Amino acid sequence: MIRLLSVTAMLPAMLCVATPALAENSKPQPVPHVDRIPAAQDIPYPGTITLNIDATDTRQGIFRVKEVMPVAKPGPMVLLFPKWLPGNHWASGQIEKLGGLKISAGGKPIAWTRDPVDVFAFHITVPEGASAIDIDLQFLSATATNQGRVAMTQNLLSLQWNSMSLYPAGYFTRQIPVQAVVTYPEGWTAASALTATVNGPVYTYEKTNYEVLVDSPVVAGRYYKAFALSPRVTIDAFADTPAQLVAKDAQIDAHKRLVEQAVKLFGAQHYDSYHFLFTISDELGGIGLEHHRSSEDGVKPGYFTEWETSMPSRNLLPHEYVHSWDGKFRRGADLWTPDFRTPMRDSLLWVYEGQTQFWGYVLQARSGIVSKADTLDAYAMIMANLDTSKARQWRPLVDTTNDPIIAARKPKAWTSWQRSEDYYNEGLLIWMEVDSILRKQTKGKKSMDDFARAFFGINDGDWGQVTYTLDDVVTTLNGITPYDWQAFLTTRITETGAPAPISGFAANGYTLVYTETPTAYFKANEKGRTITDLSYSLGMVIGKGAEISAITWDGPAYQAGLTVGRTITAVNGFAYTAEKLKEAITAAKATSAPIELLVKNGERIERFAIDYHGGLRYPRLEKIGTGEGGLDRLLAAK
Repeated sequence: MIRLLSVTAMLPAMLCVATPALAENSKPQPVPHVDRIPAAQDIPYPGTITLNIDATDTRQGIFRVKEVMPVAKPGPMVLLFPKWLPGNHWASGQIEKLGGLKISAGGKPIAWTRDPVDVFAFHITVPEGASAIDIDLQFLSATATNQGRVAMTQNLLSLQWNSMSLYPAGYFTRQIPVQAVVTYPEGWTAASALTATVNGPVYTYEKTNYEVLVDSPVVAGRYYKAFALSPRVTIDAFADTPAQLVAKDAQIDAHKRLVEQAVKLFGAQHYDSYHFLFTISDELGGIGLEHHRSSEDGVKPGYFTEWETSMPSRNLLPHEYVHSWDGKFRRGADLWTPDFRTPMRDSLLWVYEGQTQFWGYVLQARSGIVSKADTLDAYAMIMANLDTSKARQWRPLVDTTNDPIIAARKPKAWTSWQRSEDYYNEGLLIWMEVDSILRKQTKGKKSMDDFARAFFGINDGDWGQVTYTLDDVVTTLNGITPYDWQAFLTTRITETGAPAPISGFAANGYTLVYTETPTAYFKANEKGRTITDLSYSLGMVIGKGAEISAITWDGPAYQAGLTVGRTITAVNGFAYTAEKLKEAITAAKATSAPIELLVKNGERIERFAIDYHGGLRYPRLEKIGTGEGGLDRLLAAK
């Protein structure tokens, strides 16, 4: 017979079961880390490194590298893969694309061990009697965009020396001599700020130092055309097809005026020669990266051939060219580093990038690369974006200078609330306000042109670096006209809860307004990005395939519960098209009924009602009063 016990009857017995007493939880201690990587010193490296790169495998996108590095003595040595790269503002070295690393001396293998903390560092022991070590490796270009930037196609390649070389720890990179040789595919042309002796497909580059080498990338390709802009400045243009390299004389003349206007503005040139390494491609990854004597400038097809609508992409060359002065020559003191291992601190990017953004738009108008009217429309988009951003309530501008390090330039779902790299465009707004103050304080006699010449126009011909602090910026401004610049700039970069600093435009003669019709520039931007931009009405942007790509925090679409990554399938009962949605926005002005959307989220279809009745709204600038204002004078050719 089985006796059934109640839970109540069992409880005392259960409580009597003995359990071991737990005196204390386990508490491990950290394993100490001893940094065995020597700090960089400003002393010469003993010998010249040679790099030999085979860049002919365009089918598989593989760069094959043989590097010979002289060594002075046997024993421990550390080799570094570049990590913190100027212009990128974060630890962007593509070590994940390093492959096949083998190190040897005199034909005998040398074992390497990756540093357990700094994974960009490799420890080796140089054997007795070795005068050099041999390094073999490959750089494996992305072959699809989901792997990163595609650096090699069957018609084009982008060679960045930092991605396909190691360098010795313990030395300033400017103290490490390097000689590079590259073999390109037969029939290709290569361009770089480094001069080379050419023997068929083999380019033997001038001996230089590792800092300059990394700052002198190469673009090569099957289809090439050079456009001389001045005796010292050239566009080296490459494209997927020859048709994309056909440019009208008037288009090249505008680029010649860019050089002319920049030299007039700054009053000095900080290069012996300058090369726009310009690619027009939908296969090679796009890029905009500054260097001292060159820039990597990658755009989609249509730059020359669709000139009437390519104006948003035409800000790229003015921006990157200005960086030769702002960012490469004059650089924030906490951003400059002696090697590519030392972390960069980005606190002054609102000068480095913000003022470059400011001058890039000014020079595009002064040169005619983009018309004054289109430049004003571009300003309107910048102002409207920041004026409607709720993120300024909690995050100051100066903190956005940390964004490249925090976010590594990955997409964000709520940019209007999180902020992104606003030091670019909000920096532009601050410098426009500075221009307006300079004009007011001096009764129109001084402007940002005077700052540019005083701050960036020193040491003509010098293409080293001159660092600065906020105090240096303030001192230069006070030298133009006395004002409490320290308080003004500190407030602008640290304030929260205040409106976007767009008052400089009003002081210079233009105010931001919204109309129901988009500007030509706005439409060109939509076309170039393949989007429908309803940021200032519904508070949303719709991308390819009707997918929502952006939602404005606290805007109508946000309040309706929508988010990014969802796909719109219907508008007020009709299949979605951009035009149907715009028609619904216009029709809602005359009714109290919400705009109804069917939205697909995976396998689920959801209905959303957007209670918005303000009609279509697009930003533009409207002139205040009559006559020539400060902005008119700023954008006029000199």
